[in-house]
Amino acid sequence: MPFPMAEVKLLNLEKRYDNDAHAVKGVTFTARDGEFVVLVGPSGCGKTTTLRMVAGLEEITSGDLFIDGLRVNDREPKDRDVAMVFQNYALYPHMTVFQNMAFPLKMRKVPKPEIKIQVEEAAKLLGIEQHLKKKPKELSGGERQRVAVGRAIVRRPKVFLFDEPLSNLDAALRTQMRAELKRIQRRLGATMLYVTHDQIEAMTMGDKIAVMNKGILEQFGSPSEIYERPATSFVARFLGSPAMNILPGGIVNEAGTSFFVYNEGEIKLKIGLKDQYENRNVHIGVRPESVELISGENPSGQNYVRGKLILIEPIGSVTHYYLDCSDAFGGTFVASVGQPQSADLGHERLKLGDDVAFGIPGSAVHLFDRETGKRI
Repeated sequence: MPFPMAEVKLLNLEKRYDNDAHAVKGVTFTARDGEFVVLVGPSGCGKTTTLRMVAGLEEITSGDLFIDGLRVNDREPKDRDVAMVFQNYALYPHMTVFQNMAFPLKMRKVPKPEIKIQVEEAAKLLGIEQHLKKKPKELSGGERQRVAVGRAIVRRPKVFLFDEPLSNLDAALRTQMRAELKRIQRRLGATMLYVTHDQIEAMTMGDKIAVMNKGILEQFGSPSEIYERPATSFVARFLGSPAMNILPGGIVNEAGTSFFVYNEGEIKLKIGLKDQYENRNVHIGVRPESVELISGENPSGQNYVRGKLILIEPIGSVTHYYLDCSDAFGGTFVASVGQPQSADLGHERLKLGDDVAFGIPGSAVHLFDRETGKRI
């Protein structure tokens, strides 16, 4: 099934409403030909508004939108050659699956024999060819979503737009449909923009991820780039489960070596920071899976954090430990420990209320400016 594809370029896109609400603030990124780009962020961050501006369903206040090299700010939705799949499927209840999928082709006055070929082709790709004569009410949620995707596919648009299409499905079906949508995207080679608030969907589906917060694009890049080098403390905490630990403290330089200092200790950093950060308030970020459980009551060395064990969550091959570190830095510290280490160091003997220490490798530390939240 040959498919067109197109680059989508957003350049300083802004959206303001009449009540002066500033929903989208200067968003710039490019979805290249055939890329699957996921817009992710908390509710109200502007991701759906951005998608709707691409679709032409929201007017662009300022900035430029290019699809396939053409500026389309003033083009009607029907003239942008995009297809949108909504959260609520938006199927016609009185029509069969075949009729729902054929509807956009019928509106374009495509000949009936060609409609039949395209609908059956899309239905086979989606595994719903046996449901073509059914009405939407006879289908499961996952099957209805496939119909909605199929209706978009038969149009053969240059760009597919998805607005939280899996949010109405249960957990198991969401996992299945994530894999299905990614398989379909690769099979078609189509350009797709996909909105979700689910970080797992973003990390597993996207070739590129656009992380948004309060209308601002915090970071744009591949899942590995964003996870391994988050540009801000917001991105660091938003992507990852459990979230990255963020600790407040200061920087001290001694003989070319930098130390992060907090209430009850210090952490030697892998890199030496410039003097401009001397005595400056910063945040360090530590992924829960980057730490090591330390045995013994009195750990030696600098690089560790300790606290009172307040929660243990065994999750298959990993155990999450939650420490109350109020005295150290006024918060909770989370560590994710793999099963072998957890067993070796006596997970079964650890109990709530225990005083526990976790080692923090200097190479695993992320540094952020405390005021701006930006990576140092």
